Amino acid sequence: MTKLARFSIWYFLATLLVFVILQNYLIGHRVQTVSYSEFRELVDKQGVKDLVVSSDTIDGKLTPAGVEFLAKQRQDPELVERIKQLGETEPAFSTVRMEDATLLERLDKQGVEYSARLEKTWLTSLLSWLLPMLLLIGIWVYFFRKIGAGAAGGLMTVGKSKAKVYVEGETKVTFKDVAGVEEAEEELKEIIEFLKNPAKFQVLGGKIPKGVLLVGPPGTGKTLLARAVAGEAKVPFLSLTGSDFVEMFVGVGAARVRDLFAQAQEKAPCIIFIDELDALGKARGLSPMGGHEERENTLNQLLSEMDGFDTRKGVIIMSATNRPEILDPALIRPGRFDRHVLVDRPSLKGREAIFKVHTRGVKMVPEVDLFKLAARTPGMVGADLANIVNEAALLAARRNKAAIEMVDFEEAIDRVVAGLEKRNRMMNPREKEIVAYHETGHALVAESLPTTDRVHRVSIIPRGVGALGYTMQLPTEDRYLMTKSELEDRMAVLLGGRVAEELVFDEVSTGAQNDLYRATDIARSMVREYGMSEKLGPMTFERERRPLFLETVMPPASKDYSEGTAQEIDREVSALIENAHHRAKAILESKREILEKVAKILLEKEVLEGDDLRALLNSKAE
Repeated sequence: MTKLARFSIWYFLATLLVFVILQNYLIGHRVQTVSYSEFRELVDKQGVKDLVVSSDTIDGKLTPAGVEFLAKQRQDPELVERIKQLGETEPAFSTVRMEDATLLERLDKQGVEYSARLEKTWLTSLLSWLLPMLLLIGIWVYFFRKIGAGAAGGLMTVGKSKAKVYVEGETKVTFKDVAGVEEAEEELKEIIEFLKNPAKFQVLGGKIPKGVLLVGPPGTGKTLLARAVAGEAKVPFLSLTGSDFVEMFVGVGAARVRDLFAQAQEKAPCIIFIDELDALGKARGLSPMGGHEERENTLNQLLSEMDGFDTRKGVIIMSATNRPEILDPALIRPGRFDRHVLVDRPSLKGREAIFKVHTRGVKMVPEVDLFKLAARTPGMVGADLANIVNEAALLAARRNKAAIEMVDFEEAIDRVVAGLEKRNRMMNPREKEIVAYHETGHALVAESLPTTDRVHRVSIIPRGVGALGYTMQLPTEDRYLMTKSELEDRMAVLLGGRVAEELVFDEVSTGAQNDLYRATDIARSMVREYGMSEKLGPMTFERERRPLFLETVMPPASKDYSEGTAQEIDREVSALIENAHHRAKAILESKREILEKVAKILLEKEVLEGDDLRALLNSKAE
């Protein structure tokens, strides 16, 4: 007997027990059973009324005199109180009918009303036990369906695929809704051709790719691209995530993989889309604690199904992940996921195109310059840009504006980048002065070095969790490489705030903690990863496998170099930091007068735009 059957039978027995209790205690206790001799005496004492006579029983009601007679007859004085507690002044009674020729005469003599009950036919006898039985069976079937095959997620459906099926036209997403990833679009347009016209490629002996793997940072639009492919091809789209295969029961993941591919074969041509593939396809044996056998069985089943299905039917698997480095090599080899499509962070033109997509349905004034907004958001992905548009719309609505203005977008960007503005956070004058000189130090060093990005805004208004002020720099163009001199200049800018505090106050504060962390990280990367140390030469000492797209903190890798080399690395890192410190100090000492002037203006205005800062610098130079 299966666990499901036992579970259903227990429900049946529990329901039956409830009916028995109701019958015996809630109904049975309300009917008084009397013997036939007591019944005869009750008739003589006029203790009964409203009799119903049948072939087997005589039922009726006891009068108050009849109740008192029974209490005396049975020597049970508490009987009257128990009947009163039931809330009945004339309780029902029942007795077994016996052959008594004088019964009717005695009833007529005492003036007791009586009637006869029709005898049950075979049909009524049948229904008397059949209807309760059908009721119990109905309750049993209801619970069986509730916990079994009839309910989504029930025990009988645990091996069924959880894929959401979007039929033709339901995705409502096309390439018009996607922007900033033109190269990925071109790759995926060929997939649409495979689905619409497979014979075009098969006539030359070519095979349709089985799988397409979309890789890229979070928020770049991998899932949106997959839905757009299904919308353009007008084919069913089976969507699920890698975690949908995971269940507490052994063998469920493999069963869901089989069911998924069976559904896909029935709906072909179609697209299977597995989001967050790394939850399912993590490399076997990668964990130092040993592999999870159930997860590996599910992965093995997926590999087997991908080998077994026929691409000529037009079933294409698409997956998305932002952790391709941990996927099993057997999963991403040719013959399974044939195409690897990078969905990278958008370029300047791509960000402008994304802004155009997300601002279609919002009201903006004509003066809004989407190119400037794109230039102000380097490194941001589509999800970030969509959030900026939404924040700008909310800000404009809060101010009762008829349309979104450029200032709303500017503030939305500041809010996304630096956090929520906290003007109500009161700093004492001393702290505010330290923050003003600190941020001015960053800004002056950034404007004095040749390779650094230009300063866009300097603010001493607290934002976010711990930012008491910020200096925002914007690149003039997209950059993909950084030279040694650029990294050294960046470290000098980071240390400019701390150096300004040293020069003005002869001591430093805790406000430079994040600056020191970032500067030290750059210096360590220059020595350990990029081979930018003259003493150590073109060598790398970085061995840990860092995520390609996720900015996560990795545990330190085991060192495969000597303690002497480790000490030399530390000395080189310290030398780079010290050199950056000296450069920042030299710049600020030479600009001490302008440092004082800009800091005082910043204390007064709280926010200083980059153009105003450069105007001050130019006026001083003249």
